[in-house]
Amino acid sequence: MIDQAEVATIVAFLEGPTVDAEGAVYFTETRTNRILKLDTAGNLSVFRENSNASNGLIFDADWRLIACEGNRANPRVTRTTIRDGRIEVLAHHGMGLALTAPNDVSLDSQGRIYFTDLPGGTVHRVDRNGAVVRILNRPDIQNPNGICISADDKTLYLVEANQTENGARMIRAYDLRPDGTVTGMRVHYNFYPGRSADGITIDSAGNLYAAAGLNRTRGTSETLDTKCGIHVISPQGKLLAFTAIPEDTLTNCCFGGPDLKTLYVTAGKTLYRIRTQVEGTRR
Repeated sequence: MIDQAEVATIVAFLEGPTVDAEGAVYFTETRTNRILKLDTAGNLSVFRENSNASNGLIFDADWRLIACEGNRANPRVTRTTIRDGRIEVLAHHGMGLALTAPNDVSLDSQGRIYFTDLPGGTVHRVDRNGAVVRILNRPDIQNPNGICISADDKTLYLVEANQTENGARMIRAYDLRPDGTVTGMRVHYNFYPGRSADGITIDSAGNLYAAAGLNRTRGTSETLDTKCGIHVISPQGKLLAFTAIPEDTLTNCCFGGPDLKTLYVTAGKTLYRIRTQVEGTRR
């Protein structure tokens, strides 16, 4: 009488949430090429039109907005001063970096910036003096997506999101040296054969919060073994808790709120919030 409904198109694809000093949430809408802002009163506005395909966002210690801009014609990482909208380019294709589409970003306590280039298969570090250094690349990694530095600056966590058969779908952990280089790779948590995480964040106890999984298959080798939602993973790589998210385009998460116990989650057309028991970080 009537067939099962199928998705004809998607008009919203939210990504990259981060929270400012006042508690407003900034996040990207990749299909309309905008950065949106939700203030503490619940008012939604456009912070930036024509965002150059911005994806991952994070505020630095001076509350400047760092954005991974994934426009293939102009891939770059920028820093925006909120009060006047001034945009500073931190990394770009012309620096000899062979960037393709910067994707996600994290910070350490020294103010160094770490970002992934998923299509290019690289991870870079931006030092305080402006130098940009590649710290990981293929074949040692495959499709780097989410990235997060632990609160003690001792561990770099990296999401692998390779959708192909036998592709890496995991969270890697590395020892982060004081000079910003990495060593000692180990598999922290393996999502294979399900969908890997997209984005990750970390709480003050060192637990990772990973936005991972599917509610239905999407024409890749990924299975439904990984449930769609937020997976809380201990520093020892054990699953501690899970909160389901009903939208398959689950992408990223970050902490906010006056006590840093509100987890904001981007998924499809929806920005979710979840209260947590443990205080988060701004990583």
